[in-house]
Amino acid sequence: MVTRWQLAATVEEVAHIVRDTASLVRWWPAAFLDVRVLRDGDEHEVGKTVRLRTKGWLPYLLRFHLLVEDSCFPNTCSLRVWGDFEGGCLCTVETIDGGVELIFDWRVRVRKPLVRRLSWLLKPVFVANHRWVMRRGLESLALELRRRRDCRLEEAPPGPTFPFDRITQAMWRRWMTCRFAP
Repeated sequence: MVTRWQLAATVEEVAHIVRDTASLVRWWPAAFLDVRVLRDGDEHEVGKTVRLRTKGWLPYLLRFHLLVEDSCFPNTCSLRVWGDFEGGCLCTVETIDGGVELIFDWRVRVRKPLVRRLSWLLKPVFVANHRWVMRRGLESLALELRRRRDCRLEEAPPGPTFPFDRITQAMWRRWMTCRFAP
């Protein structure tokens, strides 16, 4: 899936925010529930390893790791991902008239059993969930750019659609295990 975000910003502004993976939970809370940097990379972040826990508006969590395989800061970053997703993502920031375009080119296979088992039936719903997450990300990144330019700005980024606490997770997991057990 390819997603393109157009923003009134500089390449450097966008790249500094996006490469700061530890801050994703703060500025993109609609998707990122937990982000842990497991290993710092070199001065270009090559070798950086991160564990992520994400969600959209559908009631399931995605857990995966990413590894920065290549980086030409501030323009490109190549990621390898594994866990509930397996594959890679190429992130590119390009100058366009009036700002920049940030492109996420995801080339992944879904490994999460729930999503994999139901994808033949619910692919349009899963794609809609991804698009919703990415729209929230664009809104959140635009807000983060405004916040960094004016530290007095107190507007909060769009959050999750509902609290996804441990009880809800346990109930969902139990129902799915009983319903779709092999």
